[in-house]
Amino acid sequence: MSAEVIGWAALGGAGGSALRYAVDVAVTRRWRGAFPMATFVINVSGSLLLGLLLGLLAVNSMVAHTSSAGPGIAATLVGTGVLGGYTTFSTASYDAVRLAREGRRMMALVYAVGTMFAAVAAALVGLWLGAWWTTVV
Repeated sequence: MSAEVIGWAALGGAGGSALRYAVDVAVTRRWRGAFPMATFVINVSGSLLLGLLLGLLAVNSMVAHTSSAGPGIAATLVGTGVLGGYTTFSTASYDAVRLAREGRRMMALVYAVGTMFAAVAAALVGLWLGAWWTTVV
């Protein structure tokens, strides 16, 4: 792994973290319930976008891999960097534990299982959309 690859991932991660903060603030202003909707929206939308990116890149190997050594700049900057900085599994885990400790055990269970299910489903939809898009364009 080169310094250039690390630099692209770091640059994307900074942007993704800033985007996560902006989305968190926007969703939290609109959602006042105990359910951690902002983290849910962030993780599900990030999974959808990562699936879409990978679906697009899987078909176009010129973009997906610049060499046999690893992913190209697009995958590193957007996939690892932006979307890695945007999504937040650790916050989702903390939110589930926090809900359980507050006595909202059923909400914690629904949140934890629902987040995992929705994120995986969103990633699958993104993969499908990415592959589909390459057939129509």
